[in-house]
Amino acid sequence: MPDGTLKEYSVEDYAWRLYRHLGGDVTKLPDYFVTALEISAAAHKDMVAAVAPYIDTSISKTVNVPAEYPYEDFQDLYMSAWKSGLKGLATYRPNSVLGSVLSVEAPVAEAAAVDAKSPQDFVSDANRRLSIKDLPAPVLSSLRWPNRPNLPEGNLCWTYMLDSPIGKFALFIGHVEPEGHTWPFEVWANGPAEPRGLGAVAKTLSMDMRAKDHAWLEMKLDALAKTPGDSFEMPMPPHGERKRVPSVVSAMAQIIRWRCENLGAFKHEGPTPVKDALFSAKEPKTGTDGTLSWTVDISNPSTSEDFVLGLKEITLPDGVTRPYSMWLSGNYPRALDGLCKLLSLDMRVLDPAWIGMKLRKLLDYPEPLGDFMAFVPGSRKQQTYPSTVAYIAQLIIHRYAMLGILDDNGFPLQQMGILKAPEDASNSVHLTQGKLCGECGNYTMIRKDGCDFCTACGAVGTCG
Repeated sequence: MPDGTLKEYSVEDYAWRLYRHLGGDVTKLPDYFVTALEISAAAHKDMVAAVAPYIDTSISKTVNVPAEYPYEDFQDLYMSAWKSGLKGLATYRPNSVLGSVLSVEAPVAEAAAVDAKSPQDFVSDANRRLSIKDLPAPVLSSLRWPNRPNLPEGNLCWTYMLDSPIGKFALFIGHVEPEGHTWPFEVWANGPAEPRGLGAVAKTLSMDMRAKDHAWLEMKLDALAKTPGDSFEMPMPPHGERKRVPSVVSAMAQIIRWRCENLGAFKHEGPTPVKDALFSAKEPKTGTDGTLSWTVDISNPSTSEDFVLGLKEITLPDGVTRPYSMWLSGNYPRALDGLCKLLSLDMRVLDPAWIGMKLRKLLDYPEPLGDFMAFVPGSRKQQTYPSTVAYIAQLIIHRYAMLGILDDNGFPLQQMGILKAPEDASNSVHLTQGKLCGECGNYTMIRKDGCDFCTACGAVGTCG
């Protein structure tokens, strides 16, 4: 009480007595109250210690200190809390990246002064990144086929001749009929006039076709259809009506989409696990402060390519920094703009195993007369890479490894389960603990019929 006596009152009674003590002058109230940011960390601890003996389960208490609070003043806090018999304690000091869970509103005059500032006055961290607040849950059993299905009798394929500004090439779309449904599962381009880099787009898109998620494939095709470039007119199936498309990548995407719709691939209802695992369906946009990016120069003397690879990065609620978008600038095959769109969406899938799988599949992507010597990321050693695309994939894996998300081979350091293969009741082989599988990254490689066999994804290794 204001008079220094200790008595038990209700909140309403205490408020009324304090009001009378102040003579009705509420401007004096701040003299009797302090905020959580105005008392010391030790005082926070002492407050919990006073009531801890009377609590038989647990106490949720945060020691809130201002951003400029010296570390030396609370470095021994937890030892002191333990000696005081506390059951739990947490310390929170706000920063420019994670923000603040407890703040005091600025006075009106101060707020007006802030409004008068120019945008550049708000930059407080030179190494800032975008941040995101909410995360989706990881998903299971999202792959219809972890790898290209083994089809001893072959499979049906639809072929379309695409006449681009640089010449004609063939576009192939293969499909299978699992469980009574027709489903496209791969696409590739072939021909002397095939644009460089388009095969990498087709290979990456094929992996999306094998996901057990019709909405994910539709989202990928919609993104590719907006890829800019050299526009041209082309006849569209089924009757040859001419349509102007913004690029070869867009033309390929629109043709594939027509074929998928023709097969009824988008009519099947069901779960959309990969799409639901995106921490951001659309690419987060920066404000005037921008965000931190990781960039690296790439030069391939064999193809006279010289450009910059950039990865924009974001901070997730758990404090982990992740790439969320990639871009290229300079002299590079323009079809790789489509690859950037595909991989940028893959980067925003919560489970990093997904982007790791995509990148590993590109490490051996070949290109005629496109192999070259380059430094191994993170070292001064050199090795031959089969193509510019393969080197891009290696560089991105290296960045993920630098951030502690993937290892140097592109496998996740923390498994979330998005790449777990669906169980097949008709299969006599069940998941069995074994050696590391180079395809799916699970420790499920066993010896079967004289060969290494992965019980998770079905990959067959060495025999003998």
